[in-house]
Amino acid sequence: MAEPLRIGFIGLDTSHVTAFASILNDPSHPHHVPGGRVVAGYSEVSRDFELSWSRADRFAAELREKYGVTICDSIEALAQSVDIIFIESVDGRVHLDQFRRTVRFGRPTFIDKPLAVSLADAREIFRLADQAGVPVMSSSSLRYVEQLQSELAAGTADIVGCDAFGPMGEQPTQPGLFWYGIHTMEMIVAAMGAGCVEVRAVRNDGCDMVTLVWRDGRMACLRGLRGAHSRFGMIIHRRQGWRVVDGDAGRPAYAGLLDAIMRSLPAGRSDVPAEQTLEIIRIIEAANHSRLSGQPVRP
Repeated sequence: MAEPLRIGFIGLDTSHVTAFASILNDPSHPHHVPGGRVVAGYSEVSRDFELSWSRADRFAAELREKYGVTICDSIEALAQSVDIIFIESVDGRVHLDQFRRTVRFGRPTFIDKPLAVSLADAREIFRLADQAGVPVMSSSSLRYVEQLQSELAAGTADIVGCDAFGPMGEQPTQPGLFWYGIHTMEMIVAAMGAGCVEVRAVRNDGCDMVTLVWRDGRMACLRGLRGAHSRFGMIIHRRQGWRVVDGDAGRPAYAGLLDAIMRSLPAGRSDVPAEQTLEIIRIIEAANHSRLSGQPVRP
């Protein structure tokens, strides 16, 4: 059997790094994803973001002590020593800079959500990737909820709309929906595809409500909850019926995401179309403007 591909994590300030390492590195894990092994990490933190600087040392120690991960002293040293890069920094503002520093090494790259916190940065990431011929994939794990994947596999041509919900915590360094709203938006765009032409957002202390209109007249709704349950889910409306998607049912979404990464990036492609990833960033940027102005925005 072929040796597992060497994976390197850039940014060790999120629980994703330890969760992903357990699924990838431990063959006894009930949802183990074969084909790659996390062997290197590089820690870089944002000093103005407490959830970054306060957690990185703990996650780095767990990677080193539990999974035998080598902690590198530079981003370049990590890039040279691995086959695939995961940019995991919890701060979406730094992803473009980190990718700029690694793209010359030609490693297929997964960039955890959010790809970026502006459409300009997101477009630049894909421009650099195309210029260098480096496959890049970005996604929330919520795209890989088992019931949603089953619905997508059944076809999307007859989906006429959807209503999605999820927790909507906020962080001042990650504008508006970029922090947690992006998870729910990922589910919507996975079902509806690209082509949103109008976004209206309303925010109060307990909730965000975002209505989305597609160019063919289809509509979707996002409900982002604060101070309520922390479950994700959606209703998908088709011409001949509707289906409920439970975000917690079936195989864990992290395992589905890692499986998608490992079957696509080593083959030189992304499991998620770049068009959809850019659509998510474009819609969120528009929703953030709308929730401040109270007016509909054409993204």
